[in-house]
Amino acid sequence: MHAEAPPARRPGPLNRALIRLLMKHARIVEAETVAEGFRLITLESTEFKGLAWVPGQKVQVAMGSAFVARTFTPIDWDAAAGLTRILGYAHGNGPGSAWIARAKAGDDCDVFGPRASLDVGRAASLRLVFGDETSIGLARAAATASGALRCLFETNAATEARAALARLDLGAAEVFERTDDDAHLADVERRLPPLAAAGATFVLTGKAASIQRLRRALKALDVPSSRILAKPYWAPGRTGLD
Repeated sequence: MHAEAPPARRPGPLNRALIRLLMKHARIVEAETVAEGFRLITLESTEFKGLAWVPGQKVQVAMGSAFVARTFTPIDWDAAAGLTRILGYAHGNGPGSAWIARAKAGDDCDVFGPRASLDVGRAASLRLVFGDETSIGLARAAATASGALRCLFETNAATEARAALARLDLGAAEVFERTDDDAHLADVERRLPPLAAAGATFVLTGKAASIQRLRRALKALDVPSSRILAKPYWAPGRTGLD
């Protein structure tokens, strides 16, 4: 159960002008809790209709201000109906977690995008998505593209992450519960050599330090940079990485 979030502050005149200029007005039509901390949120907007979408692109949702937004990866996009879905992970006490926790059908929001982030459909054969709770939406988007997909996730709570993955038909993903000394990443690294030998493209997302470690492991396996896509979503004590 999430603690009740404080009410969102109404944006001032400048913010309202920027939101109207830069963002698309949307409405939440469904907000489903799929596991503790995870919510599947469906957004609808007439401005989404007819837009081209590439799996891996991102949207940003304003947190009451054009200058404060949080980034999400749509898991699918229905350009005919003007609908998209995002998987939100609420953790901590920041504005993004508060918005995810209190989101409900009928709420309005403002959305910037979709726009370029990671083109996870560019590899037509085998892709490996590595990440964490913040990366599950990207993995689901990658599953809509052609080619085989493997997923490895480090998580704080494996049971909850597996429930969210199962809800998005990603039940075959491997989940590694974090350890204080990051020893779990050694288990992740052991999965890399056969994938590297098979010519996989590696999509590395989530925690910046974990991405750096896996990049070093892939370099040691002589994986060329053209087969590595990386996007850090967060790092301890920092915001706004993506």
